[in-house]
Amino acid sequence: MRQRASRPRLLQAMIDAFSLPDLRRRILITFGILVIFRFISHVPLPGVNPDALQELFDSNALLGMLNLFSGGAMKQFSVASMGVYPYITASIIMILLVPVIPRLQALSQEGESGRNKINLITHWLMVPLAGLSGYGQLVLMQRAGAVDPTNMILTVTIVVSLIAGTVFLVWLGELITEYGIGNGISIIIFGGIVAGYPTLIQQGFLAKENTTGLIVYGVIVLATIILIVIFTEAHRRIPVQYARSVFRGGRMYKQSGTTHIPMRVNSAGMIPLIFAMSLVLFPGVLASYFIGPDATSGFWYTIERMFNPATALPLGAFYWILYFLLAIGFAFFYTMITYQQQDLPGTLQRQGGFIPGIRPGKNTASYLGGVINRITWAGALFLGFVAVMPFLARWVTDVQQIQLSSLGMLIVVGVILDTMKQLEAQLVMRRYEGFIK
Repeated sequence: MRQRASRPRLLQAMIDAFSLPDLRRRILITFGILVIFRFISHVPLPGVNPDALQELFDSNALLGMLNLFSGGAMKQFSVASMGVYPYITASIIMILLVPVIPRLQALSQEGESGRNKINLITHWLMVPLAGLSGYGQLVLMQRAGAVDPTNMILTVTIVVSLIAGTVFLVWLGELITEYGIGNGISIIIFGGIVAGYPTLIQQGFLAKENTTGLIVYGVIVLATIILIVIFTEAHRRIPVQYARSVFRGGRMYKQSGTTHIPMRVNSAGMIPLIFAMSLVLFPGVLASYFIGPDATSGFWYTIERMFNPATALPLGAFYWILYFLLAIGFAFFYTMITYQQQDLPGTLQRQGGFIPGIRPGKNTASYLGGVINRITWAGALFLGFVAVMPFLARWVTDVQQIQLSSLGMLIVVGVILDTMKQLEAQLVMRRYEGFIK
């Protein structure tokens, strides 16, 4: 018992997890599927010129940032170049359409069967989105001379292969959700981002002459991680009382139970940053289709410089200021949409719950709306800061070689926290069952 108490809690939890056969199997399945994902990321598509592809990524910082999210698969133009992001896009579109389309809204209220139907529609929507995204990537590669644009059979083969790669990765993610630990789609995204971190470390060695800057850069990254953990876990507790009736001794007695509603400060999660990044990257990606490799002026050249996160000041500031404002705006937008879908005031009223000192109905709705609006300001400003953190870190430290993604950090920290919570819940459940037996 003394030996157990002397170990750190995290180490002891891992030892306990591997000592349970069922939990050990889930962990090994998760790691095994991640290994399969990394193998798939290195399967190249046919007919690609690697030298032209390398030159394209060396000259385009936007593609370098997008490559980070695929774990290097995009730079190799493998079958997993798009990752699971077409599925994420389809999921976001469905979230926005549910409150707008009455049929989808009715499905969302049908319980498990309704959610399964919406999930099926999301999977079908993912296929054309993957095709469009894959074709867009292919056109960019063709313009750079990495793929022959005249070979239509090769074009169709590559697009179909990219769609198949995305579908396969989504299937792997669902296998993790069902048989492994954590949310499978998030784990797949996590694996792709983490796989690119050795490249970031290698980029850091390129700036080894700026030792002070690297140290300050590391301190800023560590402080950002701590801030992400704090705001991910932060919530406001709203006290709620429930009146219930108990039949005892032939008489009916009324009793009250007290609980709370945890309203998260950052209830929107990483979705606002995905929205914001998609919008601010689109003009730069679009401009890259119209400018030549040797262009130094012109309208599209200026647009590409304005919407390039790696561009030096003053043009680069436009990208980050817009990114900051869009992150705040989408945080409010997405939070309000999800809050309206939850219908907390109506749920409380139907379940006989009420907030002490607040009348049920419109007064409760007004009170909860005010609370969510106030705490969302903190979450939105936090997301805005996380969005521009790479720019601030490079500006303060003068370390230009490292292309760190704030969205990637938010995803990695969020997935780690969520997976650790699920692992802890599995351990607690098994200890509780063992105690009963």
